[in-house]
Amino acid sequence: MSESRFEARTVVVTGAGSGIGHATAVRLADEGAHVVAVDVSRARLRAVEAELGDRVVAVDGDLVDDLTIDQVLAAAGDRIDGLANIAGIMDGFEPTAEITDDTWDRVIAVNVTAMMKLTRGVLSPMLAHGKGAIVNVGSEAGLRGSAAGTPYTVSKHAVNGLTLSTAFSYTPKGIRCNAVAPGPVATNIEAPFRSEWAQERIGPILQTNLPGVAQPEALAAAITWLLSDDAADVSGAILPVDGGWAAI
Repeated sequence: MSESRFEARTVVVTGAGSGIGHATAVRLADEGAHVVAVDVSRARLRAVEAELGDRVVAVDGDLVDDLTIDQVLAAAGDRIDGLANIAGIMDGFEPTAEITDDTWDRVIAVNVTAMMKLTRGVLSPMLAHGKGAIVNVGSEAGLRGSAAGTPYTVSKHAVNGLTLSTAFSYTPKGIRCNAVAPGPVATNIEAPFRSEWAQERIGPILQTNLPGVAQPEALAAAITWLLSDDAADVSGAILPVDGGWAAI
């Protein structure tokens, strides 16, 4: 860690009220960043504000709502140096034949559409400045078909596509875009098996191949590195941070 690595830089962190988002917001603030912390829970953000003081500006709201996107961009101001797209939800391990429209629509809206809209929003000030870094939180489910249900798996493959396309388009303009692909992490995201067939099909695979559960700080370390100038020549990378799961 460096207390000045993000000095005088503004970084937006979504899902900042808990888990990976909270750990990332804290680490960025400890390394000198001005953090715009975004979360759907006002109560969780109050705790973040109490912890980080004037190093953070909190915005509560659902990122699926365009008004929340507008509020985040307004809170960040004219210069945005970094964006950590961390907010996300799981499905219920539903296979394709068991997907409900409500589950599909909500998972895609939160995990993909909201991420795209906020990324689109920060690109304008980044392009004006000629520099910026974006890190999206994907998943091992974006690298395989046996880590989650169909809605979540599709959403995280889409995150990889968004990452690669954004990197291709804007790296020549000084804006890097990367993703991390976590395995299991100790967060408050619920992931119940709502499908008997998924329990039968995926359950034994996860029991056999699943690595140990990582702490959020391990992901925060990777995310802050990708956001920093230490990763100045890294763009378009999908970085597994999964305890070796990708090697199995």
